[in-house]
Amino acid sequence: MSRIRILPEILSNKIAAGEVVERPASVVKELIENSLDAGSTRIVVEVEKGGRSLIRISDNGSGMSRDDALLSIERYATSKLYSDSDLFAIDTLGFRGEALPSIASVSKLTLVTREETAESGTEIVLEGGKLLKVLETGSPCGTQVTVKHLFFNTPARQKFLKTIPTEMGHISDVISNMALGWPKIHFKLIHNGSVLQNWSAAADPAGRITDILGKDFSTGLFPIKSENDGVSLSGWMSLPRITRASSQGIFVFVNGRVVRNRMVQHALIQAYGGRLMKGQFPLAVLFIKVPCDEVDVNVHPSKQEIRFSRQQHIYDAIVAAVSAGLVHEEKPSWTPAKVHGPTTLSENLVRAENKYPYTVPASGNGAPAMGSGLKPAPASTPTPLPDPPAPFRPPRPTNQPQLWEKPQTVHLNPIGQFFNSYIICESGENLILLDQHAAHERILYEKLADNSMERRIPVQRLLIPETLDLGYRQALILEKLIPDLCRYGIEIDLFGKDSFVIKSVPMVLSGREIKPLVIEMVDHIMETGLTANMEKSLDACLKLMACHGAIRANQSLTLEEMATVIKDLEACRIPAHCPHGRPTWIQWPKQEIERLFKRT
Repeated sequence: MSRIRILPEILSNKIAAGEVVERPASVVKELIENSLDAGSTRIVVEVEKGGRSLIRISDNGSGMSRDDALLSIERYATSKLYSDSDLFAIDTLGFRGEALPSIASVSKLTLVTREETAESGTEIVLEGGKLLKVLETGSPCGTQVTVKHLFFNTPARQKFLKTIPTEMGHISDVISNMALGWPKIHFKLIHNGSVLQNWSAAADPAGRITDILGKDFSTGLFPIKSENDGVSLSGWMSLPRITRASSQGIFVFVNGRVVRNRMVQHALIQAYGGRLMKGQFPLAVLFIKVPCDEVDVNVHPSKQEIRFSRQQHIYDAIVAAVSAGLVHEEKPSWTPAKVHGPTTLSENLVRAENKYPYTVPASGNGAPAMGSGLKPAPASTPTPLPDPPAPFRPPRPTNQPQLWEKPQTVHLNPIGQFFNSYIICESGENLILLDQHAAHERILYEKLADNSMERRIPVQRLLIPETLDLGYRQALILEKLIPDLCRYGIEIDLFGKDSFVIKSVPMVLSGREIKPLVIEMVDHIMETGLTANMEKSLDACLKLMACHGAIRANQSLTLEEMATVIKDLEACRIPAHCPHGRPTWIQWPKQEIERLFKRT
């Protein structure tokens, strides 16, 4: 008896559905792509219960005849490919011919469509992939696809669906991304009878960006535009002072298709040329247009991963265009912070953070520039320089002894700062370097945690409350966090559908920008998926608050301020590490230093 059998068509369609239809958002994406390919200018998405019970996509596109409608539900039936050469020059969003039959195999699907020249339309009803009826019906020009009870016949898939808000968040993201890439199309999203999103056609893509990503996104953006050797680039990038802690704010479209591509993301970051701090990402909406035969969109059934035939050329074009935009648009307006006379630590800590982090200017040989009072040697009598000594390479501090076994067991005497970032201390016969940011971060973290438990965090009311516009998923997360953030001194109220107003901040954040902190909190939780564990989510928020409120690197401190940091750190429960796990100090014994100077 033969062991190899040909699978029944319904079963093979269900297998295909597993690749194409991951969740309700996948259905929405595939059907919207079909609507766009049909030349639609208006697309309405109706959803019930996060897509579990109903997904309906209605468009005003070209529609289909009866015969074409029947063929569209057959697997591998498509109007977009005619030969194998077409497979390598795809100029449409959909092309595989799998979407409709795959969706129909795991749902109850109704298709109603009519061509503009036809007097009546066609209605096709399927259940679990089986054709139940074909009817002639009255309908407007275009196509309407109704998907009910998704995964009703595949309970194993159904149980992996998340909560209604989570699934609705994914659907909202899909439509937002599509709307970003197609600003001239009117998109409307309705959930349980309520309109969630309604974006009219926009003549200016920048207007659509503001509508979708919020007014805050448009602040500090600069346009890029480039065309060279068949590659066209356009879009908007953020100045280096506006960043995110994740790549959530990077949107890339290739020939109108929203895609994920590590090379493009790497090129965007490379273009900033060291202007970004480690772990920070720019905001970007980038449109790339290349000849269709130079991009492979057939990498995965989801069609979100692509390959470029001239990858290095695309990479170089992105770096050049963004770098040129930065040089043209970037206008630094910062000056190094100065300490005028003695100041208290509290006064120093609430100073507003510079828009750009201050870096020590370098001299020609890469060393820090010297202060005034040093005169260069006369140019007419150059003095030959001796060979430089071998660079000082202190031993890597391994097996560091425990500096603080319990509070008040160590006495550190501050003697200065190194690069305005590290506090230099003496302790007996040891030289200690303290990372001032990491140390103060630990201090603030423990104070915020302790004070929140006792509900006595000092709070500062904002004279002018700040408004914050977020996406659908971000708004859901922040709405859950509002009561607990209030315990930490951040008072936020809902101000419209996806808008919020910030009314107060904890005193440790006085003078700091609060909106970037709140957005980073939400993005971090969205990326790590901590909302199910609220305790971890709040701890992550607390760490970010401590990081944003702490003394910065490159910030000058007086000896009194250094002593205050040391005293407060000694009182911490875990003084040796910042909340993120980095060490707050390293040390070198006197005998090790004397050995390096060959005194012993």
